[in-house]
Amino acid sequence: MQKYHGSCLCQSVKYCVTGKFEQFYLCHCQYCQKDTGSAHAANLFSSSARLEWLEGKDKVTQFHLPASRHARAFCQQCGSALPFENHDLSLLVVPAGSLDQPVDIKPTAHLFTQSQAGWEQNLAATERFKTFPHLK
Repeated sequence: MQKYHGSCLCQSVKYCVTGKFEQFYLCHCQYCQKDTGSAHAANLFSSSARLEWLEGKDKVTQFHLPASRHARAFCQQCGSALPFENHDLSLLVVPAGSLDQPVDIKPTAHLFTQSQAGWEQNLAATERFKTFPHLK
């Protein structure tokens, strides 16, 4: 059985997911853009994996946007996105960036592309740096 370990930025919360991820979605909806402050959310989904909090479960807060299916969990201390169980959909949702190791699944699909940020177009042509560039 595959095990994945993850944590928040400040390392106050640590968790383990045991099982397989069935889907890996990049969601471009406006809710996910607001949640992440970025172009999209990158979430892994599983209908059978098990989530275990190893440290800091008491520091995890969940937010459910009223009148929607949108929800998120995060560390109260640093604000990092964390896994949560969506009971309405019977799914475990794991923010891919919260994992401390690579996953073997590649993104399955882009969702809500009608909301995609305009500045996200043609990013392959954007200059790339291995580290933070020197400011001029």
